[in-house]
Amino acid sequence: MAPTAEELLAVDEGRAIAAAEGFVRGLCDRHEVGGVILGLSGGLDSSVLACIAVRALGASSVRALYLHDRDHPPDPGSDAANVSGLLGIELESMSIEPEDEEGVPGAPRGPALLRVSASLNRLLYRSYRIATGETPFESSLRFGDGTAGGSGVHDRARRAIGRITEEIFERRHIRRRRLLETTAEDRGLLALGGANRTEWETGWFVSGGIDDLPHQPLIGLYKTQVRMLARRLGVPARIMEKSPSPDMLAGVDDEFAMGLDYGRLDIALDVIDGGTGSREAEAAGVKSRHIERTARLHELSRWKRRKGLLRFPVDGGKDGGLRR
Repeated sequence: MAPTAEELLAVDEGRAIAAAEGFVRGLCDRHEVGGVILGLSGGLDSSVLACIAVRALGASSVRALYLHDRDHPPDPGSDAANVSGLLGIELESMSIEPEDEEGVPGAPRGPALLRVSASLNRLLYRSYRIATGETPFESSLRFGDGTAGGSGVHDRARRAIGRITEEIFERRHIRRRRLLETTAEDRGLLALGGANRTEWETGWFVSGGIDDLPHQPLIGLYKTQVRMLARRLGVPARIMEKSPSPDMLAGVDDEFAMGLDYGRLDIALDVIDGGTGSREAEAAGVKSRHIERTARLHELSRWKRRKGLLRFPVDGGKDGGLRR
């Protein structure tokens, strides 16, 4: 039977959770704060982060914000509310929209269909990839830092689409981060982010956004490993089964946008890191083209990681000491 991503990337969940808890406690001690605050969307990463924060500090020292905008209802919904209820933490709903404006200044609203028509969005995404040889996400990485050249019609079109794609996500994620950090400062708390290693290594985050916060306990763990921790922590099955999504464009979830499912992405990233062997990856269904595509995302997103990390707080890689 073919090995799975969980088998190839398996970590000792108990030790990983304990390491994450210790990291959170150490942060609070170092910054001399009495607790933490995090954005709780009801997705996998934020739910795992909330669980770890409560285990580390106790429910009374953890606050959660559900950050909504014009395209999302102020009601946090059943998933975020379920997690906060299970953990016994306060969940507060806040709008990221300025009070005196309808939307975020300068944020492209785009046709209403982009927000409601999943089939149209997926068709446009596929059509763009066929026409240009790369996804809009790849274009956003290629031209996002403003340094990529090329004055031809093709390059200008990709640069424009890439920038539009980035801005659809960028302004909202940046505003979410600012609101979370402002609230943290006002309340004497430390803001935590829930980004994972897969997002970091492929550039699936907005530079300066809520998934680019200074303190990210899960950032050394692949998405597959975060899912393993979620199972150990008792995160509700509904949340674990949801398709990970930035929830910005109807029908476009993480895996569709990146062009690979998380299992293959994680194995490919581990191959690039020198962990999983090429034969093991091949047996798991990760072909050379998948590794090449992942390597391209990793290289194109290098500018987003310029400030880098000295080390992962909890390291699920080959040298992190947590692998089984």
